[in-house]
Amino acid sequence: MKKGIFFSCIAVLMLNGCSAQKVVTDTEINKQHYTADWESLQQYKVPEWYKDLKFGIYFHWGPYSVPAYENEWYSRWMYVEGHPINTYHKETYGSLDTFGYKDFIPMFKAEEFDADVWADLFVKAGAQFAGPIAEHADGFAMWDSKLTQWDAKDMGPKIDVVGAMEKAVKSRGLKFITTFHRHWLYAWYPTWDENTDASNPLYKGLYGPKVPEGTFVMANEPTDPLPDENFNQDWLDRLTELTTTYDPDIIWFDNKMDIIGENYRKQFLADFYNRGLEKGKDVVVTYKFTDLAVGSAVLDLERSRMSEKKEFTWLTDDSIDWKAWSNIQNPEYKSTNRLIDFLVDVVSKNGAVLLNITPTAQGKIPTEVEERLLQMGEWLTKNGEAIYGTRPWKVYGEGPAEVIEGHLSEHKNADNTAEDIRFTTKDDTLYAIVLDRPQEEIYIRALGKQERKIKSIQLLGNPEKISWVQNDTELIIQPSENKIGDYAFAYKIEFVKIQ
Repeated sequence: MKKGIFFSCIAVLMLNGCSAQKVVTDTEINKQHYTADWESLQQYKVPEWYKDLKFGIYFHWGPYSVPAYENEWYSRWMYVEGHPINTYHKETYGSLDTFGYKDFIPMFKAEEFDADVWADLFVKAGAQFAGPIAEHADGFAMWDSKLTQWDAKDMGPKIDVVGAMEKAVKSRGLKFITTFHRHWLYAWYPTWDENTDASNPLYKGLYGPKVPEGTFVMANEPTDPLPDENFNQDWLDRLTELTTTYDPDIIWFDNKMDIIGENYRKQFLADFYNRGLEKGKDVVVTYKFTDLAVGSAVLDLERSRMSEKKEFTWLTDDSIDWKAWSNIQNPEYKSTNRLIDFLVDVVSKNGAVLLNITPTAQGKIPTEVEERLLQMGEWLTKNGEAIYGTRPWKVYGEGPAEVIEGHLSEHKNADNTAEDIRFTTKDDTLYAIVLDRPQEEIYIRALGKQERKIKSIQLLGNPEKISWVQNDTELIIQPSENKIGDYAFAYKIEFVKIQ
């Protein structure tokens, strides 16, 4: 997540006037009709166009952006007695029976929002896919929904955010992603508490069904009682409306989706995949943990990464802010160096990165966020051939790594816990990406003569000749004398062709 990718079907249609059925090769892989059972859904094959995507951008943006305090869970913690956000809310806005979450909606005006400006920035950042959160746990839909009045077109900014972003993203040749978190809405608000506005039936469309106190639990704990058929059907109906109206290429799901009835989850997958086939395109769904059956969709991690290369394609979602996923008053942004190193590490292990950014309630992308995205884009302009469309090599890298429970640890001071060198490959070309600026000779043990004889080495973005020696046990590269950048350095390695 490749810059400026269009479906191959569109390109060929424009040039040759051929039919879609003749050119969509990925769809031939997935040509069977899916039924709503795991055996059928596990026949799904990840399309090649998705395997080529390595970098995408999405954003947490909604009424919770108005208070801009602590994190995007403001809408829940504001109702939890004794929580710091609860204390802040009552001191700042008043009691929860007179000023509830619904009252932030008119304040969410998005007066500076411009989908085209945002999409242009995503392109400059080097993203290959992008899009909005369609609905977060707060129950407020960011599209023009016919199923609820609690949406961004009817309230707040009076803008169909998903529709605007779909048009802007697709018109720039990027794949379109929307994310869906609605399952978290179940018991998110204290609908049992008569001392808050969440119990008022007038606001049921936002706050959700009335449930017993204590129903809310985290994703790794059993939910009791589980959502009823009405909640399950509404979950499916909203997804159906979202996907049929805006035709996303990728649907991303937050965790805790397993509280939704299994039949509803399977039905969505079958319907979404089959609609894609009817349109002559392959689509992608991502999931976390065990919310969907292995092989039925693409596995996604959160704020973490695999410790080793995987044979399957995977995704990780990460936020540009160490502390939060939404805009807050005192952000703590990750460095560009860390963002690029993270991307390189993930790609070397057969993954892709979906980076979250944090717009303000007014619809402005913070200057510090924009700066980091543009710096990433500059790096990808020089080094993108070592990222876009690549596949993992036989080993993903060399050097020490800190591993916790199979995933690399993520800490604020973890920029240097990653290994020193990462590998990617494309056709018969190998890329060795050095994460820190080479000050001394670079030794690559995996590239001794027992591997293959090297023909040439080029440092991407640097016209000077690179000095190197390959012996029986290692490749030794002399560092460049010129300063060509501030971040990871990609060496393009061509091998002598085998006769």
